Amino acid sequence: MKIAAEMNLSETAYLQTVQPEESFQNASRVKIRWFTPTNEVNLCGHATLASAAALFNVVGNRCDSIRFQSKSGELIASREGKSIGLDFPLNKPSKEDEAPLSELIQVTIGDYKPQEVFYSETTKKLLLRLSDSETRDTLESLKPDCTAMMAAPNASHVRGVIVTLKGNRDNGAVDAEDRQYDFISRYFSPWNGIPEDPVTGSAHTVLAGYWAEKLSKKELYARQRSKRGGDIEMRVRDDGRVDLLGRATVVLQGEIAI
Repeated sequence: MKIAAEMNLSETAYLQTVQPEESFQNASRVKIRWFTPTNEVNLCGHATLASAAALFNVVGNRCDSIRFQSKSGELIASREGKSIGLDFPLNKPSKEDEAPLSELIQVTIGDYKPQEVFYSETTKKLLLRLSDSETRDTLESLKPDCTAMMAAPNASHVRGVIVTLKGNRDNGAVDAEDRQYDFISRYFSPWNGIPEDPVTGSAHTVLAGYWAEKLSKKELYARQRSKRGGDIEMRVRDDGRVDLLGRATVVLQGEIAI
């Protein structure tokens, strides 16, 4: 926990080989845990992606895929060309009564009225869908009051808020190559010491479940529109799982003195 607090990133991942006699170079099964600066969490996508990238590209792991043992069950990271595919549980949200959470919603998205409000029991994430008449600029302009979010009544079951918008060309949801995003989003989790997360794999296990049903499609392309941001491709499967595809670049490596 103290190392995660010192790193001060959304999540810090810790790895351990399942078999003590194995090395990270040849282990196909690895234990993984994730910590925010304030507490341990049950699932983190981008820290898992970073862990797989470190094992594949820095440590020199020879396996085509690595099975991570975690609090969310087995998670598989596989080489997919220049990308890494993450095999995660699909966390479909269900419709949530807006009225009891009106204060939390207001301090998160201001005067904008959500088109729909959903909640994922497994991840404790609240999903707020902005009206289709809003634009990318609306989403990017949001300035949630993190202190007020944590103090909001009737929200003790919430540990993160996803704000999402259906993508189309007219509202600016396209990438640098003019490819349209199916949806865009932002994610806020002050309860976990994360005012805003740059890119959130666990949130996309919820978003994939929501948007796959709304758009009647199983392959999705999205952008998390934090200041750093990131693109995510998703494949929703019939077995209750979702494949998240992303790329990672190693920018720093070193040693920690304990």
